Amino acid sequence: MKKLLLLSALLIFACSTDSEGNPCIYEPTLTTQAATDITETSATLNGVISIVSENCDVPNNTEQGFVYSTEIQPTLEDTQVNVNGTNISTTIEGLTPNTTYYVRAFLTNNFGDFYGDEIDFMTAEASLVNCDGNPIPSIVYGTQEWTVENACHTTYRDGTSIPEVTDNTEWANLTTGAWAYCNNDPTKPRFYNWFAVMGIHDNDENTPNKEFAPEGWHVPTDAEWTTLEEYLIASGYNYDDTTTGNKIAKAMASTTGWISNTNPGAIGNDQSLNNSSSFKTFPEGNRFYDGSFNVEGYGAIFWSSTENDANLALYRYLYYNTSNLIRYSLSDKRNGFSVRFVRD
Repeated sequence: MKKLLLLSALLIFACSTDSEGNPCIYEPTLTTQAATDITETSATLNGVISIVSENCDVPNNTEQGFVYSTEIQPTLEDTQVNVNGTNISTTIEGLTPNTTYYVRAFLTNNFGDFYGDEIDFMTAEASLVNCDGNPIPSIVYGTQEWTVENACHTTYRDGTSIPEVTDNTEWANLTTGAWAYCNNDPTKPRFYNWFAVMGIHDNDENTPNKEFAPEGWHVPTDAEWTTLEEYLIASGYNYDDTTTGNKIAKAMASTTGWISNTNPGAIGNDQSLNNSSSFKTFPEGNRFYDGSFNVEGYGAIFWSSTENDANLALYRYLYYNTSNLIRYSLSDKRNGFSVRFVRD
């Protein structure tokens, strides 16, 4: 972001003479100052507009303020905000997170259109918060940034509600997005069917799907899960410190909550050695397509956004008695699983 532009627009407009033959000199000076109080969706614009007018009639149809755009050199053809006065300031809202905006002070009247020099600013990145209102942590793994806490929201990105469905028969007949608490217990985590993950909120094929992930994030594809898997293996997160073969389950699992197991490298074998990657997967179970629930403690399942066919989609699975991150391609889209996000 530019701190402050020292240059201002100094424009001289010479027009007709007054009754004594003196020329009209019209000198507006426009200074666009740095934006302040920048958030994800708002910013305060600041500037100074001063005018020296000698031997001129009062100009007609005067407007002044700021113009802004996501393209350089904004004009009156872009978004215009009128602000009166010399030291001008106004707060604009409804901006897009993590986006660069370009701003110029402006003045327009029958003498012409005048602009200050351009400044730019970037809005803050959209923050992820969990159901308690706390930030959701994320970690960079190689070229990817992943959330390391499961999704728990109940609306799509635009605020449209995702319905909670508790009845087993209703769940089994769904072809649109829904969620449920594990065992329908509000103290436990939420599961989502694949329709919710893909933003399928109605059965009208002509209606665009919603976005499930918050702005700046998305549900990982099957290929992105594979990229994470390969990075963890190559980075030495296998339980036996090798860098070949998929033995990363312990590194991705939480240090508590799993059913005990004595298999070498299993998640449930000495859980104190788990979670070296900080991915922190808890064994929250899942909801099956018929509405029944899998027991907590045995496993955790995460959706990918990749479908196999009209009825099936791909997912990743951690299980208490295994040492690998399991890939399955034959999951009924009506199943309810956990969800993580990857940054765009």
